[in-house]
Amino acid sequence: MQDQRSNRAGKSLGGRTLAYVLMIVVTALWGAPMLWMLVTSIKPESEIYAYPPAWIPDAPTLEAYGALFQRFPMLTWFRNSAVVGILTTVLTLAVDALAAYPLARMQFPGRRVIMGVIFATFLLPYELLFVPLFLGLNSYGLVDSIFSLTVPASANAFGVFLLTQFFQAVPRELEDAAIMDGCSRFGFFWRILLPLTKPGLATVAIFTFVASWNNFFWPLIATNSDETRTLPVGLATLVGGAGMSMKQSVLMASAVVATLPTAIFFLALQRHFVRGIAATGIKG
Repeated sequence: MQDQRSNRAGKSLGGRTLAYVLMIVVTALWGAPMLWMLVTSIKPESEIYAYPPAWIPDAPTLEAYGALFQRFPMLTWFRNSAVVGILTTVLTLAVDALAAYPLARMQFPGRRVIMGVIFATFLLPYELLFVPLFLGLNSYGLVDSIFSLTVPASANAFGVFLLTQFFQAVPRELEDAAIMDGCSRFGFFWRILLPLTKPGLATVAIFTFVASWNNFFWPLIATNSDETRTLPVGLATLVGGAGMSMKQSVLMASAVVATLPTAIFFLALQRHFVRGIAATGIKG
């Protein structure tokens, strides 16, 4: 009996050790390029091309960041990306949650058809909508505006699908008890359902914000001035321009500026995100 327990304990220890080793390897593979990007951004240009390459710069400097913000309207691009990302995330959470609630908690004619139509949009590439979307916005004079960057992306089938799964997992007896106590459907949705499904909301928020922050193709089409241009589109000018575009330290500094907000946003919601992904996997 003790031998069996010892064997099980040994296998369990070995499995955990292997899992930790794999996590360390994956973390190193993911983190090494990020660390090298950060280190390169604070290196003098002469040290970047030195051989063998060094992880720790001999004379660290913030010259690349100063040149980046002086030569390019980085603050404007950064502000636009932040505003677009936050507005898109808030609008997406509102629209997707309101769409997912009746699909998950109510029975009405055509419910399955509506769900099928919404989820069928998974099969359509987003780029397919660019031309009609641009023509429609242009006809109303809404191109090159924050509106054109936020509202078209404020609803997606993924968020509706994910929130539907979370809303369905809340016991129906809880809703019945709330309604018997005089709570309206919207009151149950706002005061009970949403707080109980914070992991799902955080998951949708992270995916939406990161996708909005990294979005390049649509802002490239919908904007034509620095006043509305987002950070990914603006940074493309570093590669296509002259002079400063050839300095690797400036390019790495721009990459750090572009990456940092999404990393901070993810770390802030990481606990809810992990719980949301785990819960989604359990529900199937």
